[in-house]
Amino acid sequence: MHLGYWSAGPPARAGEIVRAADDLGFDAIYSAEAYGSDALTPLAWWGASTTRIRLGTNVIQLSARTPTATAMAAMTMDHLSDGRFILGLGVSGPQVVEGWYGQRYPKPLARTREYIDIVRRTVAREVVTSGGPHYPLPLIDGGTTGLGKPLRSTLHPYRTDLPIFLGAEGPKNVALAAEIADGWLPLFFSPRSDDFYRAALAEGFARAGARRTASDFEVHASVPVIIADDLDGAADLVRRNLALYVGGMGARGQNFHLDVFARMGWEDVCAQVQDLYLDGRKDEAAAAIPLEMVDDVALVGPAARVREQFSRWEPTVVTSLLVQGVTFWPDPVAGLTTLAETLS
Repeated sequence: MHLGYWSAGPPARAGEIVRAADDLGFDAIYSAEAYGSDALTPLAWWGASTTRIRLGTNVIQLSARTPTATAMAAMTMDHLSDGRFILGLGVSGPQVVEGWYGQRYPKPLARTREYIDIVRRTVAREVVTSGGPHYPLPLIDGGTTGLGKPLRSTLHPYRTDLPIFLGAEGPKNVALAAEIADGWLPLFFSPRSDDFYRAALAEGFARAGARRTASDFEVHASVPVIIADDLDGAADLVRRNLALYVGGMGARGQNFHLDVFARMGWEDVCAQVQDLYLDGRKDEAAAAIPLEMVDDVALVGPAARVREQFSRWEPTVVTSLLVQGVTFWPDPVAGLTTLAETLS
């Protein structure tokens, strides 16, 4: 289950929802961050009342923290949860990286590789050094004191090799996830794109030194699920979110979310949605999204329809359905039981 990041404030009854998911046997809960609430604090707060469910970030943005700071947080969370933490990482996009964090965006693949290497060596409790170029440790140049020294974490890890998942959308980044991570966190996965992503993952698995194979690699796909008799009303809840990402989460000519839907064949719709959204006509942008586009990445409508649509995900590379939209339900706690019964 994916609780996402907050809008104006924390989602209502989130603590109850998390405890219910733990009781019902859900495998994991995830939090997120963009440029408001952070991913770690809510996960620690709500996760403290659980005993079994895994706790993951989807995703921590690389530019928000140095690699060693992320490793510190991950090790701390892993101890507090008795080894239930999943570290989900992602590069975000240039508007957030440069506009919010004041960091440089170029070379995201190389930065990700270097970042994860430092995190893994920190968690393994090595003396951490890095030649850079993105995260040199220790930092010694003309603007420093020259007193930086290689250090080892004072904290002994709960697990020396805790799982790292990578949020990725483009084929090169997906291949990188298969090569250096333990799992992949697709944001907008469509069963129609399964062959495309299988090929990207296979490329990563085939690289020398790949950590995993297809048999032990996890794919947790974020899929909005709205079970309701009113099909159009359920789809409208998803349309608003898709309009935000396709229309507003990126600039013209560089919107990674738009690219995902364009590869599915929705390029003309995406162009219309982006034009409307960037012109401030957000309601019209959402209304321009057809039900078929919603169905590509979401499960909406009456329980029988959701159950039928769900069967399309079962033969894909997805190993876990990461349910989004729970907080939109009239009674999310009762809705979780309905969801479990519908998809079991």
